[in-house]
Parts: sequence; structure tokens; C-alpha cells
Amino acid sequence: MDVLSEVLKAVKLDGAVFFNGEFSAPWCAREPDSCTMASYLSARTAHVIIFHLIIDGRAYARVEQDGSAVPLKAGDIVIIPHGDAHLMGNGPPVTPIDSAKQLQQVLAEGRMISQFGGGGELTKLICGYLTCDSQLSQVFMAGLPPIIKVNIRDNPSGQWLEDTLRYSVDHADASGPGGSAVIAKLSEALFVETLRRYIAQLPHTQTGWLAGVRDPDVGKALALLHRQPAHPWTVATLAHEVGVSRSVLAERFQHYLSDTPIGYLTRWRLQLAAQLLRSTSKSVAEVAGDVGYESEPSFNRAFKRELGLPPARFRTHSKSSRKKENIGTV
Repeated sequence: MDVLSEVLKAVKLDGAVFFNGEFSAPWCAREPDSCTMASYLSARTAHVIIFHLIIDGRAYARVEQDGSAVPLKAGDIVIIPHGDAHLMGNGPPVTPIDSAKQLQQVLAEGRMISQFGGGGELTKLICGYLTCDSQLSQVFMAGLPPIIKVNIRDNPSGQWLEDTLRYSVDHADASGPGGSAVIAKLSEALFVETLRRYIAQLPHTQTGWLAGVRDPDVGKALALLHRQPAHPWTVATLAHEVGVSRSVLAERFQHYLSDTPIGYLTRWRLQLAAQLLRSTSKSVAEVAGDVGYESEPSFNRAFKRELGLPPARFRTHSKSSRKKENIGTV
């Protein structure tokens, strides 16, 4: 059972390519943060993850608040999981070009080949973004650093993904109906492959959700909880399914997640409930049942304790916020 796949289903990952660049050194571009990206995408309620795949040449990536440059070579994919504003470039320092000024045109056209720079060493890259539920995605995003770098050319599956994405982007104009959907799915697959490789490279002393996914016992327990969140789980039934004792499962959960299995499940259920309240017209009682609560009053108390508002008021507040955001984009 693949817990990462189960979580990514819930967060409703959606991707696209927005830039196909050829830049000659020296060059530097400032990429906007996720809030700016979300405003252009009319997706202010979603979180935006930005990625860059280096096809040829070299580059660097630097999150503005961090200050340390991450060197990049062909085959490297760099992901900005928290959507920080960042710099991409190659060569001696030059005044950055503000990519946000071109963003509306890029997104309106669906794809744009851009060429600029000082005429030196050439860097080719594909840039893209993924949107996901801003609250549910924090399950796996919370432990990620500002920049993730993974090379995908040392594995046949990664090489296939890169080759296919490059072909799809190069032939996007001639791909006909469905072309953008293919690129979106490839972007999503590229992100998942990068996360898989990042998890595999984590040191054995690492803790957190992603490290827990790699642990056989915690990973299996997480997969069960995410696959059947409304099931009446107890530590005993979960431990039985995993094949370990209750004490071992509790200790492993505490080690990696600083939480109990039921405490973790409770928070996930309430985050799922928040998503349902925002995105469906189901009654509070129906939502409570969908996420495993038999009693609406107990659900109301737990929801308010976790999210600060009762479910009905949370829904009203979410609708009001969306309405204001939609007016702001007109």
C-alpha cells in the first residue's frame, strides 16, 4: 500500500507547464511566490508548488530569504514546495528579470518559449507548477526544506519521464485536443517521482512524516489510515493489521510523528471534513459521518477545537472568503 499515493489523491494534485526557456549566461530571473502565482491562476484557495527541470547546461536556484544558492546541472529537478519567491540564474551577478511581469502572458498562451541572456553558456529548462489543497498538503509538506533537488537521469523511470515531458512540451502546439491534460499528468508524475527519490535519500536518523512513510510499520499504518479514514480504528485493530504489538506501533509513531496513531487520525479526519465543507453542499451531519463520526455534537466539538470555528461557521466563512477573492480577480 502506497501512503503517498493515498495522500496525493486527497490533496487533488493538478499540474501544468508554463515556461520553456533557453537562457544564455549571464542571466537571472526572479520567480514569484505561490500567492502571486495563485492570483494569476485564480486559485487563491489552493497552494502552488513551483518546479524547474534543467534539460541542458547549468543553473542555480536560491530562495530569497535563504541566501544560499543550490547548484543545478542537466537532469536536476528543483522543487520549491512552500512556494517561496526565488532566483534562477547562471553566471556572474546580473539584475534579475521579473518573471511575474510575463506571467499573465505565459499562462494565457499556455506555453511560451523564452530566450534571453548575455550570449554565453546556454541553459535549457522547463518550468511548471502544481496546485493542491492548501490544508491537506501540509501533511507531507510540513517537513520539507525550502528547496528540494533531485536528479532524475540516474533511473530509467526518471529518464522516461523527462524524455516524455520534453517531447510533449516541444510538440504542444501540434498535439491537438488533450495535449495540455497530458502535460499536466506528466508534471504530476514528475513531482511524485521527485518525492519518492527524496524520501529514499533521507538519512536513517531523519524523523517526520516523509521519514515515517519509509518505515515499514509506520508506513503501513499510515496507508491504512489514509485509505480508510472513516473506519472505527483503534490502536489494537491498527496494530493487528500492521502485524506488530500496540506498544511497538505507538512507539514508532511517536518517534517519527511525535503523535499517537489515533491523534494523527483525528486531525486528518478533521482536515478532510474541512475540505468537504468547503467543496460540497453536504450537511454537517453527512460530513461528520463521511469522516468517521457517529455523533454530530462530538464532531462539532472536535472540529472547533482543531480549526477554531464550528463546522457551519467554518463553511460560511470559507464561502465568504472565496466570494471576496473572486471579486478581487475581476
